[in-house]
Amino acid sequence: MLYESSSVMFVSVMFMLGGKPRSFSPILSLCSPSLTNSSWCQTNKMLSAQTDRVMALGEWEERWREDQTGWHRPHVNKMLESNIEKVLDGRKGVKFFFPLCGKALDMKWLADMGHSVVGVEIAEKAIKQFFEESNMTYSEETVSALPGAKVYKSSERNISLYQCDLYNFSSAIEGQFGGIWDRGSLVAINPRDRQKYAALITSLMDKDCRYLLDTLLYNPEVYKGPPFFVPDEQVQSLFGKSCDIELLQSLDALTDREKARGMDFFTEKVHLITLKTN
Repeated sequence: MLYESSSVMFVSVMFMLGGKPRSFSPILSLCSPSLTNSSWCQTNKMLSAQTDRVMALGEWEERWREDQTGWHRPHVNKMLESNIEKVLDGRKGVKFFFPLCGKALDMKWLADMGHSVVGVEIAEKAIKQFFEESNMTYSEETVSALPGAKVYKSSERNISLYQCDLYNFSSAIEGQFGGIWDRGSLVAINPRDRQKYAALITSLMDKDCRYLLDTLLYNPEVYKGPPFFVPDEQVQSLFGKSCDIELLQSLDALTDREKARGMDFFTEKVHLITLKTN
């Protein structure tokens, strides 16, 4: 998609500052070739189309209650299957974290391989459906360190799913992780919260953690999301200071569902993110 160049545009502070955002108000940015790279300028213009889009937690719960869960896949994710060996890197019994896990079948798939799984999800219905549809019995407990939260634990597999606000979760609850599978999480959170999200994810990474991140590219001017547009440049700005980032796979994922939303391209990418060693 081509965009006309412009010498002036509005972008969010969170995308212009390297560190923690100080304001969510847009600022004026001069995007002339003498000041910045024109392609990054175009990327910022695309990002600004979704900067103010906000989904409340209650809206996500409502979508689960009404079965408006088009993002759920009734099979193990192909991108995860294709890249699992690079994530495992020869390791056995890896402890995986699933942010905004929903009822992803990927969790049971990994647990069946002997790995342990910890997920966080706001919708109780999603968690209960995961266990019920996987034919697993489970226990339900309150979490003293997280007021109002519950944890659901499988009786047959090493799977623990926390029902709580993701941003209330921390390494104090379950320690750090050797693997993270992020499909439908970074692309689902409110765009203005991405710096906070990246800080949380990196705090949950053990020194040998291998973080598999799934992102989506499309024209955000024709669809406001979610899922949201997350370009490679932003992956780099969010994680590049503390992590090495490798693009593993890029796939044309355009289907009739996206075409009905007005999209003429829809690209899915998978990145492998690891903590820098020095």
